[in-house]
Amino acid sequence: MSETTPVNKEGAAVTQATLNKKAAPKSDYKPADVSPQRRVQRSFAVRLWSIRHSRLLEWFYSRFADMFLLLHPLWKGIGYGRVEAPIKFVEKRVKGFMFDCRMCGQCILSSTGMSCPMNCPKQLRNGPCGGVRANGNCEVEPDMPCVWVKAWEGSQNMVNSDKILTVQKPVDQSLRETSAWLRVTAQAAAARQAAADAKTADAKTGAAA
Repeated sequence: MSETTPVNKEGAAVTQATLNKKAAPKSDYKPADVSPQRRVQRSFAVRLWSIRHSRLLEWFYSRFADMFLLLHPLWKGIGYGRVEAPIKFVEKRVKGFMFDCRMCGQCILSSTGMSCPMNCPKQLRNGPCGGVRANGNCEVEPDMPCVWVKAWEGSQNMVNSDKILTVQKPVDQSLRETSAWLRVTAQAAAARQAAADAKTADAKTGAAA
């Protein structure tokens, strides 16, 4: 037996929202005229802003990483272990506000269009699942834009847009709640030192020959 859809005097279908509004108790309070979908969109506003401005953030992060690398002697002198707590405190709040960061310690925002893959309910690190909805939203959280759909959009605005094709390793859970800024800086410093040592070795070999 099918249900009958309510209609108004003009014969148009009446929505459930209209019926609920009419049935609500009368008072001086009037809710803001904002739909639940608009409220959800507002909750993702900063995250979506970061994705739309991924190229600007890519440029900024490149300079920020260079600055952190210049400070490597300071971090090393004090001790990376000692500076991690205050650096992590700042990193967690800045990235949490900008990207909804979950502090996995293995940040790949520069490869994913400034869309953090850890916001995916399935925490997929290499592209979307097969359940992306027709409107581009997540199958687990229907009101949330798919993290990887947004990652692709953001990556297309970036200079290094092809980095999104890089195959990412599974998340190392032992690095959770650690500073990705310091880890990347220490790795870059080690790579720079290794390159300098190799150059010196080559020069000595050439002189000996």
